[in-house]
Amino acid sequence: MPAFDRDRFDDVPADLDRVGAHRAVKRPGGGWIAFAWAALATGVLVGAGVVYLGVANDSFQFVNPSSSSTAEAGAAETDTATSTPTPSASESVAPLTDPSQVDPAVTVTVLNGTATAGLAGAASERLEAEGWVVGTQGNASERVSTSTVYYSSAADEAVALGLAQQLGIADVELTDAFPGASVTIVLGADYSA
Repeated sequence: MPAFDRDRFDDVPADLDRVGAHRAVKRPGGGWIAFAWAALATGVLVGAGVVYLGVANDSFQFVNPSSSSTAEAGAAETDTATSTPTPSASESVAPLTDPSQVDPAVTVTVLNGTATAGLAGAASERLEAEGWVVGTQGNASERVSTSTVYYSSAADEAVALGLAQQLGIADVELTDAFPGASVTIVLGADYSA
């Protein structure tokens, strides 16, 4: 191997503490930044997976407005199988049965209050086949024996009556227990698809 004369590049100052031209001193805390990014990515992926599984399995739970009144009604009622549901809506409002006349801002939610899997999906498909727009479907937070159509304002009463008539549900009730939807249908054990 040929021998070269020494020049200024052969004399490296001792205070550089480098071994090569591309090595530098590590930044303090550099590992924490990588860990934080990895933790954030893991959290996003886990959250997306939970949402996907909830949608795929139809397992989102919603609160039933009659949860406290159900216990009281159950104590007062001795035989729910022979009782006949009575509509609580006023008789002066005509049911709105034509979905094309419904305000597009009206949101319809269908909840399954039974142990039968896919009941909310089947009812939603039935309504959509008739022209209704169903925004959300899922499972109710508890099992119910009687199907009920809940509406959040008096302006939505005709729509609620029309949906109840379409699905063969007798109970229609005004409530503010479902703030995210104009009309919420809770399917009970008495509902037949």
